[in-house]
Amino acid sequence: MYAVIKTGGKQYRVQAGDLLVVEKLEGEPGAAVAFGEVLMLGEGEAVTVGAPTVDGAVVSGTLLETRKGEKVKIFKKIRRQGYRRTRGHRQLESVVRVTSVVGAGLEAKWDGAIDLTPKVILNARARGLGDAAVPATIPTASEAAPAAPKKAAKAPKAADAAVEPAAEAAPKKKAAPKKAAATTEEGEA
Repeated sequence: MYAVIKTGGKQYRVQAGDLLVVEKLEGEPGAAVAFGEVLMLGEGEAVTVGAPTVDGAVVSGTLLETRKGEKVKIFKKIRRQGYRRTRGHRQLESVVRVTSVVGAGLEAKWDGAIDLTPKVILNARARGLGDAAVPATIPTASEAAPAAPKKAAKAPKAADAAVEPAAEAAPKKKAAPKKAAATTEEGEA
């Protein structure tokens, strides 16, 4: 079963279990989202078209993350005038996992598990960087779990300890005195 919904001025064809990237929606990650503006429902060859929406039809989902989209560059130029301007923009977008489509006496649900791991962390893991490349503002799964006590710093080795005092005991060189005699000879002549 599929549905055509309208959100953010755009229309999307969705099914239960789909991952959907839409204009920014309000809410925290893990919040339930409901799209009430369902324009059409379909099951095989049976299609229900709304006028303008299907009565009682609702598409439900879970908000996974809100992030910035791909960068768009705006470049303006007037030839032979020395005028060039470059600007950029990143639109805010929300990622939603569609969990159920209900309407016209039919219902389709998705029974999978919802993973709230942001795309930034997934991309870092795919490149083999783990969670170390993630900015500090994004909480990772390892931060949510209680941390194990950290080990104490190792004591310096005996060979390193013997070298360090010798380096400190070496006398520092003094600067050479300035040549004042050369200036006095020129003044006498």
